[in-house]
Amino acid sequence: MINEISTFKKAVAITFDDGPNPTYTPEVLEIFSEAEGKATFFMIGEQMNLHPDLVKLVAEQGHEIGNHTYSHPKLSEITPADCLTEIEQNEKIIQELIGQTPGVFRPPYLDYNNDTISIVSDKGYSMIGALNLEAQDWEQPGVEHILTISRNCVRNGSILIFHDGFGDRSQTIQAVKELVSWLISEGYQLLTVSELLKLSAPE
Repeated sequence: MINEISTFKKAVAITFDDGPNPTYTPEVLEIFSEAEGKATFFMIGEQMNLHPDLVKLVAEQGHEIGNHTYSHPKLSEITPADCLTEIEQNEKIIQELIGQTPGVFRPPYLDYNNDTISIVSDKGYSMIGALNLEAQDWEQPGVEHILTISRNCVRNGSILIFHDGFGDRSQTIQAVKELVSWLISEGYQLLTVSELLKLSAPE
């Protein structure tokens, strides 16, 4: 699980899980458009089927779409065969909608086991975590909490996690808006996860 990379560049990757969502995904796109930055969206297959035009819009604006399974199960609690099906169903939808195969994968709930690791690795994915898990934006703990924890996790090569799907995400949107503004003022580049991975400095 990759939570950050070692790089000399002032660059971070901001990621969003569980979309696309017709209310919040467009708001995220607007924030990144104004900042001239890119984000990575780990989308759920079921949600992509509901909002295919939104998937295409995200890709058209130069953002990355990552695999977040088809139905968001805990992968350690299902069989390896079902795990593979979850990943491949998601992959198929992304290929059909934007003509690209995703290169990054995030397990739902960041839950995985050895079977998951070998399946994801066989499929050629990088498995992506994040540094700011304590921000717990999915619990709606307050804008200041999300912002403070996330800001404290920022350094060269950080990967940060937020959610644009499931439930009320207005706190997340507000926190991300302020965080992005701060990052730009501090001279950070906002890259997709795959772009960030390419900057990884040799050990």
